[in-house]
Amino acid sequence: MKLDVIKLDGGKAGSVDLDEALFGLEPRADILHRVVRWQRNNAQQGTHKVKTRSEVSYSTKKIYRQKGTGGARHGDRGAPIFRKGGIYKGPTPRSHGHDLTKKFRKLGLRHALSAKMKEGALVIIDAATAEGKTAALAKQVKNLGWKRALVIDGASVDENFAQAARNIQGLDILPSMGANVYDILKRDTLVITKAGVEALEARLK
Repeated sequence: MKLDVIKLDGGKAGSVDLDEALFGLEPRADILHRVVRWQRNNAQQGTHKVKTRSEVSYSTKKIYRQKGTGGARHGDRGAPIFRKGGIYKGPTPRSHGHDLTKKFRKLGLRHALSAKMKEGALVIIDAATAEGKTAALAKQVKNLGWKRALVIDGASVDENFAQAARNIQGLDILPSMGANVYDILKRDTLVITKAGVEALEARLK
């Protein structure tokens, strides 16, 4: 399939052939959901922690004698039944991550690219280059109508463009190896450079 290529100033720069296997799939929500869930779970810190009975700061003395009080049998005040006692089976530090095969992760990325293509939210630009001036790039982005956009470049990102884009709200840039399902779906517009298209096609074949 063919798609027009534009420049950052809005001018035309020819067209590019896009691989049907990457941009022409029928997007499946179940595949995208599984990959996004895998990404978010791996990113979760898992540092939640509560104090158990052995960790709360209380005396371990038996609070009253075993028999003869008319009350229930108890040991120390650190028992979970008491206020400010230890927590029973509470959260402990752990990893929330789970495995997902490399083949499935690639499939998810293909479906994410196809989803943006189907929405009409995919833009191909000639190159992501700038003079390092935020104001100039912000004006170009506004003229192009990009509000929440992700720019995917080739193997590396142009330093001047990255510097200019750093303070523009709603504009993010990644190298092709950093392209992922969550970041693609989170933005309204997906912008890929010609070098980025070639790198993605090579990565996902």
